[in-house]
This record gives sequence, C-alpha cells and structure tokens, in this order.
Amino acid sequence: MVGKTESQNGAVKATPAPAMNLESDLFSNFSFKSFKLKTKQQELLLRVSILGLVYILAFITRLFSVLRYESMIHEFDPYFNYRTTLFLTEKGFYEFWNWFDSESWYPLGRIIGGTLYPGLMVTAAFIYWTLRFLRFAVHIREVCVLTAPFFASNTTVVAYFFGKEIWDSGAGLVAAAFIAICPGYISRSVAGSYDNEGVAIFALLLTFYLFVKAVNTGSLAWALASAFGYFYMVSAWGGYVFIINLIPLYVLVLLITGRYSMRLYVAYNCMYVLGMLLAMQIRFVGFQHVQSGEHMAAMGVFFLMQVFYFLDWVKYMLSDTKLFQAFLRITVTSAVAVGALALGVAGLYFCFKKLSDATIFIVMYGLTSMYFAGVMVRLILVATPAVCLISAIAVSATIKNLTSLLRTKSKTAVAGSSKGTGGSKASSKASFDQSQPFQKNGAIALLLGAFYLLSKYATHCTWVTSEAYSSPSIVLAARGAHGNRVIFDDYREAYFWLRQNTPPDAKVMSWWDYGYQITAMGNRTVIVDNNTWNNTHIATVGRAMSSYEDEAYEIMRSLDVDYVLVVFGGVTGYSSDDINKFLWMVRIGGGVFPVIKEPDYLVNGDYRVDKGAAPKMLNCLMYKLSYYRFGELVTEYGKPPGYDRARGVEIGNKDIKLEHLEEAFTTSNWIVRIYKVKPPNNRW
Repeated sequence: MVGKTESQNGAVKATPAPAMNLESDLFSNFSFKSFKLKTKQQELLLRVSILGLVYILAFITRLFSVLRYESMIHEFDPYFNYRTTLFLTEKGFYEFWNWFDSESWYPLGRIIGGTLYPGLMVTAAFIYWTLRFLRFAVHIREVCVLTAPFFASNTTVVAYFFGKEIWDSGAGLVAAAFIAICPGYISRSVAGSYDNEGVAIFALLLTFYLFVKAVNTGSLAWALASAFGYFYMVSAWGGYVFIINLIPLYVLVLLITGRYSMRLYVAYNCMYVLGMLLAMQIRFVGFQHVQSGEHMAAMGVFFLMQVFYFLDWVKYMLSDTKLFQAFLRITVTSAVAVGALALGVAGLYFCFKKLSDATIFIVMYGLTSMYFAGVMVRLILVATPAVCLISAIAVSATIKNLTSLLRTKSKTAVAGSSKGTGGSKASSKASFDQSQPFQKNGAIALLLGAFYLLSKYATHCTWVTSEAYSSPSIVLAARGAHGNRVIFDDYREAYFWLRQNTPPDAKVMSWWDYGYQITAMGNRTVIVDNNTWNNTHIATVGRAMSSYEDEAYEIMRSLDVDYVLVVFGGVTGYSSDDINKFLWMVRIGGGVFPVIKEPDYLVNGDYRVDKGAAPKMLNCLMYKLSYYRFGELVTEYGKPPGYDRARGVEIGNKDIKLEHLEEAFTTSNWIVRIYKVKPPNNRW
C-alpha cells in the first residue's frame, strides 16, 4: 500500500508503506558488504572447507567394494575380529576379556582375551553402542565394515595437524590429501577390511603428532595425550614396537646434537613411563616392556635422559664454569665408552644444526620406515604416512615459491643514465626487470605441470583403489567372454551349507587359512585357524592331508573330525587353492613328523599333478578330495575331461575312489568341497 501526504504547495505525494520501509532497512543493514570476511578468516574458511572435502574423499574412495558387491567383511583374519566383536557387543567386556573359545583349535581351545590386541574390537563396539544410544538401528557388521574408512578419514585430520606442526598449514592440507588417496594406505583401509591396521595407522600418526607437539611446547598435557595415544596403539596392533623404538632413537639424536631441553625431558619421560604402565594392562603385551629385548632401547634412553637432567642440575648448582668442567672431566673419565660413542657421532650436530626438532623427527621416521618397508613389504603401510608428509612438504614449498614469484609486481625500468656506479646498478636492474616475464612464464608452466601430475596421481590412486583393493577375497570376480563381470560366491555358499546342514557340535578340518571364516560364518568348531599359535597342531593337519587315506583316517579319528573342507580351483582357474598350497602342508607336516618327506611328492624336483606326478602325490588325501569326480568333468572347450584350468594340465588320476569319506557338498563352481568322515566299520 502507498500512503498519501500533502506538500506545502498542495501537491499530493505518494509515500511507501511501513512494510516497504522495513524491507529497505533490512537490505541496507544486511548488505553483502557486511558478510565480507577478513583475510585470515577467509584463509581459515578455505582451509576448513578443503579439509572437510578431503575428509569426505578419504571415506567415499574406500567404498568401491560396498557399491560393487555388498556390505561384507573381506579376507580371512577379519572374520575372527568380527566374531569377537559380535561376542563383545552381546556378552559385554568382562565376558569378552575372559572368553575361552572352545570352537577354535579343537580339542585345545583358545583363551581369547590373552591372545589378541583388543583395540579394534573395543573401538567398533564403542561406535556401535554410541550409535545405538543415539537411536540409530545399525547392525554390528555394518559398523565393522565401515570402521576402516571412518578412521582413514580421521587420519587425514591428524595428518593435517602433523604437517602443520612440522611445516605449515599448506603442507598439512597436501599431506591430508595424499594420505586420503595413497594406495599404500588404502590397501588396508577399504570398506570391509576389518583388520588391526584399519585403526592402528590412525593411532600411529596420532601418537607421533602428539609427541612432537609435546616436544615443541613442553606441555605436560600434550605429553599425557601422547602416552594415551601410545596406549591405544599398543591395544590395536603389534606394530607399536616401531613407535617404542623410533621415538627413543629420535630423542637420542636430539641429545647427541645438543638439543636437550626441559621440553624434551618432560615429553619423553611422561610418554614413556605412563605409556609403559598403560601398555602393561594389555594381557597380550604384559611385561614385555621390561623383559623383551626390542623394548630395551626405550628404557636405555630413559635412563640416559636422567643422566642429562642430572648434569643439567649439577651445572645449575655449580655456577662456576671451571667447577662444572672439572666435574665433567671426572665423569667422562669414569665412562670412557659412553664418551667415545658421543664423540663418534658428534658430527651429526652439523647435519642437523639448521633443522628444527619436528623436522628431525619426520626425517628419521621416513628413513627408518623406508628401511623396514624394504625388509618386509607389508610395512609399506607404516612408511606411507611418513612419505605423504615429506612429499607434502616438498609440494607445499614448491607451490608456495612458484605462486610467490607470480605475485611479485614487475618494476619499471628507471629512465635516463647515471654516472659511475649508479649507471651500472640501473642497467642491472633493467635487465632483472626484463627477465621477470620469463620467470613468470616458467613459474606458470611449472605450476600447470605440477597440478597435472597431481591430478594424474589422484586418478591413478582411484583406479588402484577400485580395481586392486576393493575385491573381497571371500567373493571372487572374473570377466566373462563379453567383458561382463562374473561373480563366484562359493565360499559363503559353503559356509551357509555348513551352518544349516551339519550338527552344531560338528568339527571341521581344513587348512588353517579358512579357520576364522568357518567359525565366524559357518559357526562350527575347527581344528586349526589363522592364529597359528600351535605349530604341532597345524603339522598334524598337514600330515593328514599329505598321507594316504587310511593313514589320514586314523589321524582324523584321533582329532574327532566330522567334516573335511578343501578349496579347489581346477574348474574356475582359481590359483589360490589347496593344491597350490599343498607343498606347504607337506613342509610344515614334515617339520614335525619326519615320516612326511617333500621329495616323495616331487618328480626330479618338479611339482606335478598330471600323469607324470609322483605316486604318493596321486594317492594322497588332498589330491583325492580335490579331484574326486573331476575326471568326468569337461572344464574347457577342446580339452579332455579332467583338465585342470588352474594348472593347465590334465590330471593324472581320474579313477578316484573314497573309502573312509563321502562327498557331502560341492559348491556350484566347485571352489569349495566338503566331505563327511564315515564312522568306523562295525567290528561284529
């Protein structure tokens, strides 16, 4: 509505209504200028936004297996972790901590609480209880499947703060992005990879960050936090030994290079003493910190720190420099060996003189982890965070230098000429100004090249994650003749059959690789499993598999075996079957029982399954159970019956008869075969 007002000359003017006045006031008060942020606020908003995107990227890039297959646990060991986590959520921590599992290693059994690292199980159970408290109806299996991606996202946050502590916030963002997509970390943190490493790398990096923060600040709170981070690492993974050796080595280098300070004393003493006491609460670790040789370096550095503190105190008490030097001469004379060692490595001081405490740590972390990764391929997982942080520093510094070169304003050349020295300075300045456009063009080219390489690296990491690390071993996949994906779900088919068609107290004998899956998915008692703590028991199973059927039957009767499970890939071409693992059964069995000799299964040193195979190989239990009825089957067009696609040969024994076992179930693709052990014959 529009109001009317009369002016002095009698003209009538239209006036806006009160509502429109209020609207104009709102627009004037809340203009876009009022939302303008300061430079520091803009940088903070940008960093938080980038870190949030990296956090989401780290999670979703690990979900290929869930999208391609379904939500399931991968591999073999994670099924034991899932089974124990399920028990923890159903029975509680006290029952879990004192659980004696009679379904594993029959008839020996297994004490669960004293033979595992409980950090993974407790973490997943805590997340599950938290979600249930918040009224989210989730199953513990879904929590277990997504635990590793969730902690991978958390690791990116820790990597950001670690990189920021070592270098700057730019390096932190690059480190977070690298660790979000690095294949070395993704290989053990995809959805469904419910193993200790899923949370352990987070704990590893968190412990290192908190300790470096404690060294830089001298804060007791950060030192306490690093001790609790170390405790979490000890509870999660046996790789904590790397921490308890790297940190003392780092402290020793700081002492040698003259970087002793009260900050270092507070950080290391608090972390070592409290961390050691907390670690002793893990039953599987116990008193190893004071008994095991691999923990002695940390104890030695702890006592060395007390020596440095004592010397510092004596120096403070003896204010006279000459008195203190006399005291040092007496002390060094009584400890010649320690003095010689210090003199031998004193030259390191000059190497680290211009480095900070934090950068010394990351250099040592990178060098030691790369060495151990070269010794054992699996430890690439430990080296990945260090490589990401060091690479992030390089990328951040390079990009910062190039962008700063682009931001410099070109200066105009000074006109006119000057005499003497002034003329030469003007000419050199003019030549420098003329070279600036070329420098900027070069910087632009290098920046474009760097961004291109980084984008290609991100594409490569995504491809590797999708194709190499997102295929659960329990569900096999292959490409058909027309390029379509073919799924082999034989493992779960076999375990479901065991659960539904065998007595609850049935005992299943298989090679130890499949023990965790049988107990977790088939819910049946196994003779051996992936814990491999009793070599004699495993050797007994290996002896049964490599013996003749009559001899194997007596061994199975002594173990009270009801069913035997073997994995066979002759039909599908699956090469990771028991025939290809058989020589290890022979070697392990022969290591305990000399009656088993590996040469008896070889022909002139060659391992064969065709007509030229050794007689004992053609008649052992593993051969008979794998190739039973296989001689009647045509597996490939143009090949004879009994053609083994995994080994590319026609089998040597097609007329296999079983006397003491009978076929109970074979999966649709023949990958898993289950046999029932017959009861003894009536002696009447």
